Amino acid sequence: MIKIPGFIDIQVNGFMGIDFSNSNLNEKTFISACEMLFERGTAGFLATVITSPAETYRKNLQIISKAMQLPELKGRLLGIHAEGPFLSSRPGAVGAHNPEWVKKPEIDFFKQMQDWAEGNIKLLTIAAENPGAEQLTEYASNNGTTVSLGHQLALSPDLKKCADAGAKLLTHLGNGLPNEINRHHNPIFSGIAEDRLTAMIITDGHHLPPALIKTFIRAKGADKIIVTSDASPIAGMPPGTYHVLGNLAVLEESGLLHNPEKKCLVGSSATMLTCVNYLASLNLLSPEDLIKVAFTNPLKAINLTPDAIQSKYEYTWNSAENKFVRI
Repeated sequence: MIKIPGFIDIQVNGFMGIDFSNSNLNEKTFISACEMLFERGTAGFLATVITSPAETYRKNLQIISKAMQLPELKGRLLGIHAEGPFLSSRPGAVGAHNPEWVKKPEIDFFKQMQDWAEGNIKLLTIAAENPGAEQLTEYASNNGTTVSLGHQLALSPDLKKCADAGAKLLTHLGNGLPNEINRHHNPIFSGIAEDRLTAMIITDGHHLPPALIKTFIRAKGADKIIVTSDASPIAGMPPGTYHVLGNLAVLEESGLLHNPEKKCLVGSSATMLTCVNYLASLNLLSPEDLIKVAFTNPLKAINLTPDAIQSKYEYTWNSAENKFVRI
């Protein structure tokens, strides 16, 4: 019988209306979001802070770092994913991030962020084409932070330089891009072709069509795929219109969360359990490989092992329903 404590999500922007990048975040609301998320199939996660002003980084990184020391969150709140501010500011590539707060890669500012976070930034997303990306990748990688490449227009030469410098991942491959790109020379094909980079993909049923999910899995193999929810602060909330991550966003009945004006998605409304079970419904991976892409691989990416997880719950594979369920 397959047993698993839940799934590992290395990109969670918030939950049930609580935004990890909001300047009004406080310890009480942050802990509440964590507890609600743990009850829904997420065994451990990285709290994601997106591109923000320096003051928000200072405050929120400290709140999250302090919460990591609480006994009830140890072995479950695994660190911080800094998705920005070192991204592309170009329309489409910047996605739902505010381009006014984007910075060129700066080692000194990353050091400051890491000081605020007490060294708990475990994952850093940057755009590979920006001047200084290679140097920041090397510095971060050599100091215990996994570097992922995303929200970018980078092609193979830039991806190669950053992979040479130590980059390991691609942040939500296939998303964080303009709606129209060159048919041959684009970040998707370049990311697929760079064998050293593991692809994080959002399998919520909205971010990627099934054919593209299949293509990524066939090209990379289960060893080089990580499922993530990219859960927005609106995840878990009812359909409606919300102000989230600096966007006026609409959550449809279908679960699609988008900014109609920018014509971009604003994270997902899904949890990891939802994402894994949607991927299971495509019949592309065995239950064992689903565990690999949603539990083993994300832990490996941030240099942790399964024995680091202290979940209160257990899940098993229900072959009759073709999905994971809580025991």
